[in-house]
Amino acid sequence: MGKHMLVSAGEAVAEQFAGWAAGLRAEDIPAEVRARAQEALIDHLGLVVSARNEPYVAAVLAGLDSRGACTAFGRAEGFDMAGAALLNGTAAHGEDYDDTFEGTPMHPGAAIIPAVLAAAEHSGATGEAVLCGIVAGAELMCRMAIVAPMAQHRAGFHPTAVAGAMGAAAAVSVVLGLNAKQATDALGIAGSMASGIIEYLAEGTWTKRLHPGWAAQSGVRAAHFARGGFKGPRTVFEGEHGFFYAFGTASIPPDISRITEDLGRCWHFADIAFKPYACGTMVQPFIDCAIALAREGLEVSQIDSILCKVGEGTVHRLWEPLAEKRRPTTPYSAKFSVPYGVAVGLLDRQAGLSQFTEERIRDAALLDLTGRIGYEIDPGDEYPRNYTGTVIATLKDGGTRIARQPHLRGGRRERLPRAEIVAKFRANCGFGGWDAERTEALLSAAESLFMAENMAMLAGFRG
Repeated sequence: MGKHMLVSAGEAVAEQFAGWAAGLRAEDIPAEVRARAQEALIDHLGLVVSARNEPYVAAVLAGLDSRGACTAFGRAEGFDMAGAALLNGTAAHGEDYDDTFEGTPMHPGAAIIPAVLAAAEHSGATGEAVLCGIVAGAELMCRMAIVAPMAQHRAGFHPTAVAGAMGAAAAVSVVLGLNAKQATDALGIAGSMASGIIEYLAEGTWTKRLHPGWAAQSGVRAAHFARGGFKGPRTVFEGEHGFFYAFGTASIPPDISRITEDLGRCWHFADIAFKPYACGTMVQPFIDCAIALAREGLEVSQIDSILCKVGEGTVHRLWEPLAEKRRPTTPYSAKFSVPYGVAVGLLDRQAGLSQFTEERIRDAALLDLTGRIGYEIDPGDEYPRNYTGTVIATLKDGGTRIARQPHLRGGRRERLPRAEIVAKFRANCGFGGWDAERTEALLSAAESLFMAENMAMLAGFRG
């Protein structure tokens, strides 16, 4: 059929996935996957609260003119489904502290959970429907991440943004109880709503923050359009002009079978990672290295220069232009700078929300250190299959100190304990200005949400 993928006369990929998702029941979901969904929900809600007073959330709020019965956490008023999904998704991803998937960096929680909660609150869906929606939508996003690893980035698109619309459409279809044909249409429609370029990397502007929220509201709209009878192309994934043609590159051919292979037996969503640091995914192992060196007694005053060994595929996002990465012009730009991450790791021994502020990025001692941090491409680096970090400090006396982090902490090779995820949730709610009583109430709601008869309790967390 031409230049991309041949489409069989049988079921298209969207039809196969939609058929599985439409039949998914809570009892089909393994305990590990259910636990991951609950951890994702807890992590997500804390992040939304943490950003509730941030200017980028206020800017999105100023652009909304529809009110309704859906909750945007920490906002007094209710919103329509799309507005609530947009606000919550933008807030959740705003500090780049949300869950991620190794392979091609993908942030399922920020795109899927806001869409599911908004649709469920509006429709009166049960907690079990919410669980199934989260799992189905996040599973699709994770599978899309491994169809053509790095292809979306190479083509100039943000994978979470474009795949997020597809995942959110699948998730909301499950919450609404759409049949397989309607869910297929929803996926086809979402393919024309998917968007999000990565030019934010140039100057650390805000558009990446918007991407998961935009994907979430796109999924809400696509599923409701499909329920109303709107038709979408069933070959949205593998067609000649389908998703992986539009958002890909010929140098990375897609393996479309990854979307449907072993559905219901292999759960890629179980492998999502939770971040210990409030910055870009591939920066995190280097921060671990820096903190390890600091804990071993390395003093910044001893350091002449620092060399980081990196994967070639990370350079254009985390290292170049080097002048910007060494002296980030915004706190958001600092989140995608390995020099900055290494510097705060050495100086502060942490990299939470307080390390990425206007005041901190202008600290003279920190900037003196970032100016001495460089990189070298390591041909043996496993990226994108594995996220590692190697930091080599050359000392003023001629000695060297080396630290290596062999994988992403918080990922499938070294999971964050539930207690650490909960501690992060509490800290984030505190950063957002909530007191302990309200924070614990939200945590309790999250821990019991999948057993709830409906989502009426969410309205208690407005304001």
